[in-house]
This record gives sequence, C-alpha cells and structure tokens, in this order.
Amino acid sequence: MQDFVRFVDVPKRPAAYRPVAERVRDYRDVTVMRGSPDSQAQASRCISCAVAFCHWACPLGNRVPDWNTRAAEGDWAAAYQALAATNNLPEITARVCPAPCEPACVLQISWEGVTIRENELAVIEHAFQQGLVTPRHPRRRTGKSVAVVGSGPAGLSCADQLNQAGYRVVVFERDPAIGGLLRYGIPDFKLEKWVLDRRLALWEQEGIAFRAGVAVGTDYPAGRLLKDFDAVCLTGGARVPRDLPVPGRELAGIHFAMDYLMQSNLRVAGRRGKGRAELSAAGTRVVVIGGGDTGADCVGTAHRQGAARVVQLELLPKPPECRGAGDLWPDWPKILRSSSSHDEGGDREWSVLTKALLGQRGRVDRLSCVRVDWTQADPDGRPVMRELPGTAFEVEGDLVLLAMGFSAAELPEWMRGLGIRADARGAIETDAQYATGAKGVFCAGDMRRGQSLIVHAIRDGRNAAHHIDRYLTGASELPLA
Repeated sequence: MQDFVRFVDVPKRPAAYRPVAERVRDYRDVTVMRGSPDSQAQASRCISCAVAFCHWACPLGNRVPDWNTRAAEGDWAAAYQALAATNNLPEITARVCPAPCEPACVLQISWEGVTIRENELAVIEHAFQQGLVTPRHPRRRTGKSVAVVGSGPAGLSCADQLNQAGYRVVVFERDPAIGGLLRYGIPDFKLEKWVLDRRLALWEQEGIAFRAGVAVGTDYPAGRLLKDFDAVCLTGGARVPRDLPVPGRELAGIHFAMDYLMQSNLRVAGRRGKGRAELSAAGTRVVVIGGGDTGADCVGTAHRQGAARVVQLELLPKPPECRGAGDLWPDWPKILRSSSSHDEGGDREWSVLTKALLGQRGRVDRLSCVRVDWTQADPDGRPVMRELPGTAFEVEGDLVLLAMGFSAAELPEWMRGLGIRADARGAIETDAQYATGAKGVFCAGDMRRGQSLIVHAIRDGRNAAHHIDRYLTGASELPLA
C-alpha cells in the first residue's frame, strides 16, 4: 500500500528552467536536467494502472508504466528497453513533444499527474550516459533497398525500422543537413542539435546512408530513383505555410515564421542561408501572428536576437486555465498553454483579427486589427467569428512573422508525373497501406496526414515501414503502432 500512495507522499516536480536573465543570452537548452534520485522519485509516482490511459493517449503506444516502474527501481537498462521498443527518437520527443499522455494520466482525475515527458528524458539520457545505447546491426540483409525522401521524424523513424528489417536504406534530404524541421524549424533552446547528431551518428554506424543537399527530382531524377530502389517512401512534411491575404501583404518586413526560424538556426550552427535576405529581430518591434508552438518559437528567438518589443496575436479566444464542463478527461484538454518563451517576456493578445498591414516607403510599420467574438454558433454548433464594432486598433511592428501553421504538402512536378495526387486538404493521397498512386511509392508523416505532432509523424513512419516490408516480402514482423 505504501508504494501505491507514492503519488501522495512525493510532490510533483515539473520541469525546471534556467533563469530567464541567463537563458535569453544564449541558445542553449532552457531546461535543467533532474538528477537520478529526483527522477526515480518522480517515476515512483506512477501507479501502474490496470488500464493505462497514458498508453492510450500516446500515438506511439509508449509503455509508460513499464519504464516508469523500472526507472523508479533504478533499473535504467530495463527502462530504456521498454522505452526504445516503441519510440525511435525518445531523446527528441522527451524535449519537444507536447505530451498528450500527461493529461490522460489517471492521477489527473483528482490529483497531480505524473511528469511523463521529464521521466522519459531521464530514462533516455541515463541510457546514453551509461553506454546502453549502442549500434544495433541488423541480423541479416534482404538484398533489397528503399529510398526515403525527407529526413524529418517520419522519414527517420521509417528508415530506422526498415534498416533493422535488413533493407539497404538511403535517406535523401534537399537541405544542407539531415533532420528536416527538427534541425531547421525548432530552435536550439528547445532542441540542441547535438542531440539529433548523436542519434544520426548511431544510425550511420548501423548502415543507414544519408544524402543531404540532394533534391530528388532535380539533383536526383525521379526515374532513376524508381530504378535504383525497390521502394520509395515520401516523408517531406507539410511545408506550405498559410499566408495572410490582407492589404499591405506585399510590404517589406513581413515573413513566414519558418523562413525566420531557419535563418536563425543556420546562424546558430555557424552557417548562412544562400540567396536569402538577412532576417533579424535586433532592435525591432516584432509582431508574431499565430499562437501555436511555431509562434512561441519565434517569440523566444526574437528575445534572444534583442527585439525591442514582442507581441503575439492569436485569432482564437484565450483558452481557460483548466478543463471546462464539456472538456472531459482523458481527452486532450482545451486549456491555456504557455511555453518557456512566453515566460521570457512579450505580450499575448487573443481574439484579434489582422485586417491590414500598413507602412511607409514600402516597409511595414504597423498592423490594423480588430477584436472578434466567438460566442455565436452556426446551425451545426461550430463557433462563428464576429468582428466587434468599435474595437479597431493598431499594433506597431517593424518585423511581422506569419506563424499560422501549414496548409499543404509540396507536390512538385516530378511527383505529379508519377501519378501522385493530393487530396482536398493538400495532403498526399494514400490507401490504408500508406501506398500512393505510384507503384512502389509510399508516403508518411505530415505529408500524408497534414500538420500534426512529432509523435504522429514517428508513428506514421513506423507504420509505413511495416507496409513497405509487407509490399516487398509479403509479410512483416515490424510492429504497427
């Protein structure tokens, strides 16, 4: 009984952060790693439910109670084995996943839930420190090969699974380095790139070949791809950003958030983007349009670049601090979420519609905005936006960053030529086995499902690997998530 009530005796200890005054001066990880005793104590709060809703809520089906139990006992090897069984990139998800598992923790019903993501980070980092993460060489090779086009989480997890199944796997990436938006879209203060490079080095030792700076369709003809490989998996993500079609959009000083973040990440890595105008928030009044994770990353980056002021605008209303009457456990709660970037300063405005971008001499210097209301609904019960009379106002801004998400996957001509098509949402059409309209060509990740979480991308990559294995051999022992 004493073990069962550890969640009562041991207070929840959320993630700890470096002081704001210190961390805004650099791009290093904002979090502070817990020591082993604290990690074991936090893991001991898990009550190993008979029906583990954290497992249900995780798209990867992570066996959370298993590795929490082992970690609490100090058996880091067993904890690592349980964690690695379902997740190809635990050191990444433990840093950047929004953790849909945590609100589904049974303790959340009437207590403080388990710090699942922080426990996951403790397990995987202990595994690396203790030399438990070593190259796993496939037992045999099939003699067949697969090309993975795109090196984000879907592509990397797909490549890892197929390599372990014995295929020769080559990952193509058009950007200068492997990692996709893990490398170029997420700031180092959330994900330092040595974490990614450490994993990539392991996979290279295991036999995966990475070809960065190679654009399929131009540098590597699509026809050659289908001749050189027995199957292809497209994992290019959903990288077409949503635009803001309002008067003044053509003014200088207005940029997509991902262009801004990619430039910043390149500079932090000591590189320069070719043929792009220099983007920096130094000394500027920054306005970020969009209240999601990408917008928050822009806020944190602007702080580090020395912005004079940062304002983040969100079209939707401010969420409540806790679950409402119809927002029931264990579903993902519609509540207010703040990132470490918001704790560093800046203003957040909710229910704001940008009507126009205004400026002088061809450059933006302010935004024309209006407050909106979402309390009315259409006949189907969906909220309807209504502008509130007399609430027009302006926001000063020299650098406007559009962080409103992504609308579609890119569909270049070489894909169209193969018979690959996009659906009404702009995602690549596939069947239930992840196969596209082109023989031997599969698709996974955001490119297939639309913009989503990293855990969905990893799951998609793992599932695509299973179906590719079945396509090439008639059967597969690779797990379906």
